[in-house]
Amino acid sequence: MKNWFRRDFLATGIAGAIAGTLPLRADDPSNEDVRMIKALKSLATDHKGEVAIAWKHLKTGQNWSINADKPMPTASLCKFPIMIETYRQAAEKKVSLDKMITLKAEDKVPGSGILTADFSAGSTLALRDAVRLMIKFSDNTATNLVLDVIGLDSTAKYMASLGCPNTWVHSKVYKRETSIAPERSKQFGLGSTSADEMIRLLELLHQKKLVSPEASTEMYAQLLTCDDKNKFPRFLPYGTKIAFKTGSVNASRTAAGIIDTKSGPVALCVMTDKNEDQSWGPENAGDLVCSHAAKILFDRFDRKD
Repeated sequence: MKNWFRRDFLATGIAGAIAGTLPLRADDPSNEDVRMIKALKSLATDHKGEVAIAWKHLKTGQNWSINADKPMPTASLCKFPIMIETYRQAAEKKVSLDKMITLKAEDKVPGSGILTADFSAGSTLALRDAVRLMIKFSDNTATNLVLDVIGLDSTAKYMASLGCPNTWVHSKVYKRETSIAPERSKQFGLGSTSADEMIRLLELLHQKKLVSPEASTEMYAQLLTCDDKNKFPRFLPYGTKIAFKTGSVNASRTAAGIIDTKSGPVALCVMTDKNEDQSWGPENAGDLVCSHAAKILFDRFDRKD
């Protein structure tokens, strides 16, 4: 066995992964696993920027990561934890998903989504529908409407209770003046998390332990609608089932989700930051790190061994 494999295996904290899992065996890896991990490691080290990658096979417990415990900017990936907190408050009867929200002119912010451009001030929508727009289209205006209902500080508090202390939402989108953590906002922007915390949330979602079985089922269905085709879906076969959320700002591209394969579902998180390539075309290097990582994992696990 080559020394790099054992060194990487120990250095990336597999032994400290979610309790009760079965990690990838460093003492007896298959040749396919060696090739897969070498490819992922090269993907991370060759990128001109910072990269964190974590994955876990949710059926076997097999897992691997690099830089996965490092807090990094989420960009719009933080909308996944926002959804979780919204469903938690709904389960505890603090809010109703059927609550009607009125869109005001001052609520509209730029960027992704459809509310700002396509809906008039005075339009009303249910909180449930604002969450849908937030996940499917990464709608920034819808996100702020949701945050107005659930409160800015609530998401970080609930994430900490789930063992995800690095997962924060710092402010409303395009409204840095609302920040509840100005220093974190300067460092991370809209939100922060780590790759291993995203894997933890995805595993809980898969186990239907995120808020409740019913809420987990609904949230999984929401994630299946994410319309970002430049990251995980890009190189996968048409129709591959992927429940995921992504984020994009100039210097950071992120993605986290559950990819169905023939051998079982695989949770994957890819985070990039301080990217040299800050373009917005289809060949953005950060987006390609996400899409290539998904393809590497899919090619390894889309078979019944």
